[in-house]
Amino acid sequence: MTAPPNGRSLRRTLAAAVSMALAAAGTLVAVALAPEAHAAGVPAPSPVGISGRGATVPFKEQEAEYAATNGTLIGPDRLYGHLPSEASGRQAVTLDAPGEYVEFTLTAPANAMSFRYSLPDNAAGTGRDASIDLKVNGNQLKSVPVTSKYGWYYGGYPFNNNPGDSNPHHFYDETRTLLGSTLPVGTKVRLQVSSTSASPTFTIDLADFEQVGAPIAKPSGALDVVSDFGADPTGAADSTAKIQAAVDAGKAQGKAVYIPQGTFQVRDHIVVDQMTLAGAGPWYSVLTGRDPVNRAKAVGVYGKYANQGGSRNVTLKDFAILGDIRERVDEDQVNAIGGALSNSTVDNVWMQHTKCGAWMDGPMDNFTIKNSRILDQTADGVNFHMGVTNSTVTNTFVRNTGDDGLAMWAENIPNVKNKVTYNTVVLPILANNIVTYGGKDITISDNVMADTITNGGGLHVANRYPGVNSGQGTAVSGTTTAARNTLIRAGNNDYNWQFGVGAVWFSGLNEPLDATVNITDTEILDSSYAAIMNIEGATKGLHFENVRIDGAGTYALQIQAPGNASFTNVTATHIAQSNPIHNCVGSGFVITRGTGNSGWYADPPACTGNWPAPQWTNGGVPGGGTPPTDPPTDPPTDPPTDPTVNLAKNHPVTETSHTDVYPATKAVDGDANTYWESANNAFPQSVTVDLGAAKAVKRLVLKLPPAAAWATRTQTLSVLGSTDNSTFTTLKPSAGYTFNPSSGNTATITLPGTATRYLRVTVTGNTGWPAAQVSELEAYTG
Repeated sequence: MTAPPNGRSLRRTLAAAVSMALAAAGTLVAVALAPEAHAAGVPAPSPVGISGRGATVPFKEQEAEYAATNGTLIGPDRLYGHLPSEASGRQAVTLDAPGEYVEFTLTAPANAMSFRYSLPDNAAGTGRDASIDLKVNGNQLKSVPVTSKYGWYYGGYPFNNNPGDSNPHHFYDETRTLLGSTLPVGTKVRLQVSSTSASPTFTIDLADFEQVGAPIAKPSGALDVVSDFGADPTGAADSTAKIQAAVDAGKAQGKAVYIPQGTFQVRDHIVVDQMTLAGAGPWYSVLTGRDPVNRAKAVGVYGKYANQGGSRNVTLKDFAILGDIRERVDEDQVNAIGGALSNSTVDNVWMQHTKCGAWMDGPMDNFTIKNSRILDQTADGVNFHMGVTNSTVTNTFVRNTGDDGLAMWAENIPNVKNKVTYNTVVLPILANNIVTYGGKDITISDNVMADTITNGGGLHVANRYPGVNSGQGTAVSGTTTAARNTLIRAGNNDYNWQFGVGAVWFSGLNEPLDATVNITDTEILDSSYAAIMNIEGATKGLHFENVRIDGAGTYALQIQAPGNASFTNVTATHIAQSNPIHNCVGSGFVITRGTGNSGWYADPPACTGNWPAPQWTNGGVPGGGTPPTDPPTDPPTDPPTDPTVNLAKNHPVTETSHTDVYPATKAVDGDANTYWESANNAFPQSVTVDLGAAKAVKRLVLKLPPAAAWATRTQTLSVLGSTDNSTFTTLKPSAGYTFNPSSGNTATITLPGTATRYLRVTVTGNTGWPAAQVSELEAYTG
């Protein structure tokens, strides 16, 4: 199915490029861990399982940072472009050697699991494929394929797959697997590296364990896409035409159409109208595929477009759409669900690896998405676009979208009386967790929004983006209701603006926002920057009541535009700045204070002319407050260190200089055949490695390449240490150390065990070459 005439694009009118260059993708904030230790993650409120809010999900979630592991904890870290910043709770565990693992202990019976992970990109930007072992109570169950082909984007919006460009992001992916039987409570399920030949690292974020029911049988009288129409459940043949024929027959005969167990290759849209398409369950019935020649054609279930009359009375339920979209091309209609679907329902559909989960182009009315999962999209999770009315997204779990998680965009035609309720939206890589761009009488309530990454906030109400204006009736109007929402670690830096975006924020970019907006009975926890913010034009009619702000990286209120707001029973604690309000518009923004307020008001407010660096609690419970869930308490804060673990391997490293293609990173890459070489004839020269935390280093091993071509030489060097990378003390005075290829080209230096985070080797002479040379710098506690 081709796009409609004058097809609408997803393209945002952001700045043409996100230009901030990052020194390295996936920078790790690391602590080396011992075998059998726990990862000692900082306790962080979870967005899953909050009573009465968010989606009721069928799985039990466990974070890798609280599991048993001999890997390396990364994070907490919220800096865009750093690997842990895109992890749930901003922490994860990296495995970088055979035998390293993360092991989870089941808290409920389970026969299936999903896990979220990251592999590095490859040099071509096409991703790499690998596998990781899945062990149950120490016994090998299976090897699970993993890939980075659906992650790693670069450059400016709408991004590309060129690793040579700046701005790497979208690091993580998810995969799922059945466990073969029901495992009881207490079972230990381990993800373990067997080889690093296909991928040098495997970073594990979390695992979701669930009890999947038996396949749903074919409804009485339903047509079967396999037995009645010859679709191929093995996925070997293209089944597009045969499934479309079944759908058309179902409409003509008034019968449901059943997708039995199997994986079906679908290379274009299945167009549905006035019929039911049902599967055996999203773990059993899978639609997948993409045209091998025309990459703008891919699996999707669509209603007819509005200018073709739209579709109505459609039910889609109990199957999965697992796409193969690896890039973002806004003009391509490669979404899981699309078109116009009035009086229709999507129920228990798993949508993954498409561009959007559901991009709905109106006019259309009375459409519902419920009980579904939307994962790993290159753009929005859902967008109600242009004239979508009386429609709902409810009880749906959304994670790792490439743009807004759940969005409503009233471009040119009003969106009216839509509802977004009881959803959990986590880790939108760009923009907002939940947003309405324009719209009349919109409800956004009983949701959980967590871990915004960049250029957006948790909850956004705005007159922004093309076609949103009062002249067409598309601006924010009537009453916007946002009640009983929980926001955790929401908001983050906008690298176009170069300052933070609030967890809850409002914009009047196209025209002033002048409507009733009620924010009530809401928790705003551990915000990355401000808790509440307005910008880009006047914002009037805001009302906050029964709102608890606990933890903000900068301010409780960040006022950047005129307007007015009332506050009743709004409390704020653990605000980073001593003055909790930043307001440079003065009396242009009128605050009306009711009763029961505390912690967020100041007169005069701050107006500094510059933005303070955020002070994060690093994913922890804000200022000692009570988290909405119960993560493990009292994890070990200083896990024991295995004396055989090289603390320096793959850790951040700096140098005084390097020559040609021999940077200091080669001294900590685990490969003795690569090396750091300083500028020639310019002693002294130093290399400094950050161990991630202060360690009692007792042994330093320095290596040169073992090849015989490296003649024997003596380097004169000293070893220094620091806990703050500022003040260094001498751990070993200057002395000569001989490197001889016949004995491995290795020098071992005994150190006193002084607590050291930053370990520095300073070289003042080399009898074999007029430069400092080190192929491996290894640090041990024993």
